[in-house]
Amino acid sequence: MENSVYVEDHRRRRQKTYNNLHSFWHDLYDSEYALYDIALMTKDEIDEIRLVTNRVGKIFFKMGNLLRSSSDETLLQLDIPKNMLPFIRHRPLPVESVISRVDLVQTAKGLKVLELNSDTPTFEKEVFYVNGAICEEFGFDDPNKGFADSLGKEIRKALAESLHRIQFTEDPYIVFTSHECHEEDKYTTLYLMELANVSAKYVPLHKLTIKEHEGLFDDEGKRINVLYRQTYPLEHLIEDVEEDTGQKIGIQLLELVNANKLIILNPISAFLLQSKAVQAVIWGMMELDHPYFSTEEKQWILSYFLPTYLEEDYFLKNGLTYVKKPSFGREGDTVSIFHGSTKIYEDSHKTYEQSLPVFQKYVDLPMKKIKTINGIKEAKLLIGSFLINGEASGIGLRAGRQITDNNAYFLPVGLKRYGRDLRT
Repeated sequence: MENSVYVEDHRRRRQKTYNNLHSFWHDLYDSEYALYDIALMTKDEIDEIRLVTNRVGKIFFKMGNLLRSSSDETLLQLDIPKNMLPFIRHRPLPVESVISRVDLVQTAKGLKVLELNSDTPTFEKEVFYVNGAICEEFGFDDPNKGFADSLGKEIRKALAESLHRIQFTEDPYIVFTSHECHEEDKYTTLYLMELANVSAKYVPLHKLTIKEHEGLFDDEGKRINVLYRQTYPLEHLIEDVEEDTGQKIGIQLLELVNANKLIILNPISAFLLQSKAVQAVIWGMMELDHPYFSTEEKQWILSYFLPTYLEEDYFLKNGLTYVKKPSFGREGDTVSIFHGSTKIYEDSHKTYEQSLPVFQKYVDLPMKKIKTINGIKEAKLLIGSFLINGEASGIGLRAGRQITDNNAYFLPVGLKRYGRDLRT
């Protein structure tokens, strides 16, 4: 009886708190998403996450320069789509990506990188807005305090730099876009538009129109100068075809970008680093003691990256547990776990079966008890750490299964106060 009373009280408190947050999807797919709970970290732990994020970001972004100078054949071997090759070397900014997110896991041997989401990372509203509200609710300091203002400033900086590089002198027409029917995508995009604090309009993807070689236009026929497409992946965009005419409208859009008739953010350069095969190249270059990376950078790779290859031979030879994942995949889709040649886990979704597989050493995600609307559960924790214009920024936690998927929870994180860990 006491337990059912506690659960009901927990549900009531959660609903009341999240109902007060503007345009936030605390439930997704008719299931609980945002937890009415908080994980505590020390300032030293937060600082370590940001230090590792900065170092990892420098390694990935340095790879961007190398990949741009590589042959088409090399890029194809990294699963870069063939129809992206005419555009993939386009770089309108001094950084590879405006908003990217490093996924980290805390292990007995320190923080390890699982992957970089450089093209279309989500989780911004949770980290930069909701996390602070829940920290206030529970009486703890927000480790992300002040970073929302910084994010807005950096978006404006990226917009200004992009326009300056193509010598655009008029008042730009800026459009933020996403799939309108997807609540998370839409409200994430609207939140970023709010933070940017520039003259801009939200227009859903299906209301945009391309006139070949001329420009991209909104639903009122107005030509767009800058398209902010934070949640729409380039690997999907390049496959877009107009239903009635069969025109390859995704390719036409990238042609406009290449001709400096349209700016898109995140830029095309962000997609260059999205392939998980890039991690295999990074690890391989470290193993070969390649001079492209400094001695210090090779030490970072050895410390923070996991052994990653384009073949599973290393793991089979040594009888190790490893993860098979698609180069271009999201939310745990098409991921499998093997021990030697025995498959011990397989995701039921197979959306990315045609994508080049990469093979990465398996590491356990740490376990934590969490409070849900159905009582106490155990879940695995994954750290999402943002890079904004190449600099470490806000952090957030996902709580779910060993392979973090769409069913994982958002778990707010607060700063631990020594001597006082009690939660109200």
